[in-house]
Amino acid sequence: MVPKLHLHIDERSGVPVYRQMMDQIKYYVAGATLRPGDQIPSIRELAAALAVNPTTVVKAYTELEREGVIEKRHGKGAFIAPAAPQLTQAEQEGALRRSAKQLAVEATQLHVPTPKVITVVREELSALGPARGTESEPVKFAVMAGGN
Repeated sequence: MVPKLHLHIDERSGVPVYRQMMDQIKYYVAGATLRPGDQIPSIRELAAALAVNPTTVVKAYTELEREGVIEKRHGKGAFIAPAAPQLTQAEQEGALRRSAKQLAVEATQLHVPTPKVITVVREELSALGPARGTESEPVKFAVMAGGN
């Protein structure tokens, strides 16, 4: 099954769109959702999915290639590089805890009961599809554009 990767572009964040794309792709690589050999969308596909200018995607992909995260293969597309950096289990948990803390703070501020927060998180996880297992077969990246 093709993993559904959620890329969220926030025009109001103050972070350039190409940087947001880079950071999110690097996050998926570091967390091993995207693995060496996995294909990522073409420039046109990603630009259309995220409703951004193709030049923005070119800039993101060029920087990702320069950093050794992806490699472009003439006529074939762009793929996660063999030596792309990965996160340790502790780093993954730290990142997850930072996000969970932010969610907990927001839920508390909104007076949302804990069971409702847990239900919403489960629903969102289900909507993203099953987590990628340990299979070694490369997969093609599918984008779910997100926004506010």
